[in-house]
Amino acid sequence: MMRYFIILSFLLIIHNTGVVAQNDFRIMFYNVENLFDPHDDPLKEDDDFLPDGFVRWTPWKYWEKLRNITRVITAVGGMQSPALIGLCEVENDSVLFDLTKRSPLRAQEYEYIITDSPDDRGIDVALLYQRHQFRPLQTTEYEIRFSRKNIRPTRNILHVTGEVINGDTLDVLVCHFPSRSGGQRETEPARIEAATLLKRKTDSLFTLRENTHIIIMGDFNDHPNNKSLSQILDAKSLQSPLRRNRLYNLFYHRLKEPEFGSYKYQGKWDILDQFIVSGNLLMEESSTRVKNNEAYIFKADFLLEDDERYYGKKPYRTNVGPRYIGGFSDHLPVYMDLNLTLEHP
Repeated sequence: MMRYFIILSFLLIIHNTGVVAQNDFRIMFYNVENLFDPHDDPLKEDDDFLPDGFVRWTPWKYWEKLRNITRVITAVGGMQSPALIGLCEVENDSVLFDLTKRSPLRAQEYEYIITDSPDDRGIDVALLYQRHQFRPLQTTEYEIRFSRKNIRPTRNILHVTGEVINGDTLDVLVCHFPSRSGGQRETEPARIEAATLLKRKTDSLFTLRENTHIIIMGDFNDHPNNKSLSQILDAKSLQSPLRRNRLYNLFYHRLKEPEFGSYKYQGKWDILDQFIVSGNLLMEESSTRVKNNEAYIFKADFLLEDDERYYGKKPYRTNVGPRYIGGFSDHLPVYMDLNLTLEHP
């Protein structure tokens, strides 16, 4: 209750004095790697994550995983909780209920929205949000229907339209594109079809709204310069000319940086987890814009362990095969900040 009073008082001060203020609004995305509960869903392939399954997924390990995710979110938030958190590899609604209402994360007062995807394993994408910073107006999910029959069903794309404190509308899309399992080239057609659907939806948003604030976040299982993202979705580098009705990948220009990435495969860091935004969010004069036009990979020491097979460090996972080691995820979280300008004449 006190938080709402403070926000209301802040808005009244701005209204009466004509102050222009900027509010940092942090957005985070995290592939939490196999956030399954220890209960059987007979309609999904979740047998590995049962107490007698391949990884011996007990209730204690499950609750420890929730505590670990809370630790990551809290660390990324720093002095304040992230306003929005995109998640992928989340099994179901009950897992998010446990995370937001029954784990230590409950102190941060998140609500959540989750998809209901046809993925064989039952994993979904989700959005956590804080009601005093983001008010959902409409929620949609888009099923990716493949033209080739031999492609397994995948995760739906989550689209949440909401309002932020300065009155602007955000269109937030959370994605988890089809896996590279089976080979990058062999599986690329599935990601191209996912990107085709995403492109169609974002084109519609550019037509619908004059000042479109699009934020796409996810694990795309492709690099920013792969065909699905650079050609089909047509997400440009920040080094390209800036236009309001175009998409820009905030990590594209960092592809050649050594040791930069959110996921490590065979000794090489890859940028699979990304933010893609509309050009309007990169304009200096915009009332809602990406702070410094930058996004970041959160590479805190506690999220890493020694990479004994190759070199350097690698993400500290929960399991390595059937062996429980008590870490966090095989991906690192990514985040960015928005500046929200509140201005009254």
